[in-house]
Amino acid sequence: MELPADRDLEFFTELGRGLFPDYVGLAFTEVGDGTARAELTLRPEHMAPNGFLHAGVIVTLADTTAGYGCIANLPEHAIGFTTIDLSASFLRTAREGVLHCEARAAHLGRTTQLWDATVTCDGDERPLALFRCAQLVLYDR
Repeated sequence: MELPADRDLEFFTELGRGLFPDYVGLAFTEVGDGTARAELTLRPEHMAPNGFLHAGVIVTLADTTAGYGCIANLPEHAIGFTTIDLSASFLRTAREGVLHCEARAAHLGRTTQLWDATVTCDGDERPLALFRCAQLVLYDR
């Protein structure tokens, strides 16, 4: 599948500008055929009161990365998607550095998509979290 010209990396960078992904600090490095990659430089406001990375930051990074992958891989005539299920398993944490997320399509169907994402930190290949989400593909009535 070749991405339409209006869905290049610049399109995805602008997609979240001024919205939650931009507020949190997500930066997309690749969005393509069955994959998406993003990163997030950790800031003090990403921490929970216990001083460790807030789980919601990881879920936001993984869900948004998978969601942008879904947008890039929507079937013909689809107008969007909505996440219908997600799960995250947290394996360790980080307090500083850059989080990296790689999302890969496990299933690209006409009515649903299933995406797996792995979140790591600063070149350490050990995952901080493993994430899976299912998306319902939307069509005009």
